[in-house]
Amino acid sequence: MVILMSTNFVFGDKSWEELKGVDTRLQAVVTCALTLTKQDFTVFDGLRTQEEQMEMIRRGSSKATESKHLTGQAVDLVPYVAGKLRWEWNPIFVITKAVYEASSRTGIQLRWGGVWDEEFHRLNPDKLSNEVGAYIKRRQDAGKRVFVDGVHFELLD
Repeated sequence: MVILMSTNFVFGDKSWEELKGVDTRLQAVVTCALTLTKQDFTVFDGLRTQEEQMEMIRRGSSKATESKHLTGQAVDLVPYVAGKLRWEWNPIFVITKAVYEASSRTGIQLRWGGVWDEEFHRLNPDKLSNEVGAYIKRRQDAGKRVFVDGVHFELLD
């Protein structure tokens, strides 16, 4: 007997709570990405208050006082690996590729925190590690601060 199992993941209560107040276009991309991904993830952060944003800056988790999290135009998607939240590049790249495909399917344009200076749709989804490395080098060569946030996705407008 062959039993077919779905490889699709579902959001838990925390993810749905974090999506409250997030722009419906970004919600559409994130929920589409969940159906496409091979890596389970949670919506770790969506809409933030000013106080939450200032705490993120204090801890070094964010650099932006005008974050798109404050307007519901950004989300952080963190992988679940072996039942735990993990900020590791390989599973982040799997999620990012699913978000890339979801963005393409929905026609909703994003920016990714792994490569801040390029529009997401201009990146090569099969070479995300190279894209991040090139971004870091561009910033370093220009003598600019490097901040990479691979779990962060935001609307362009």
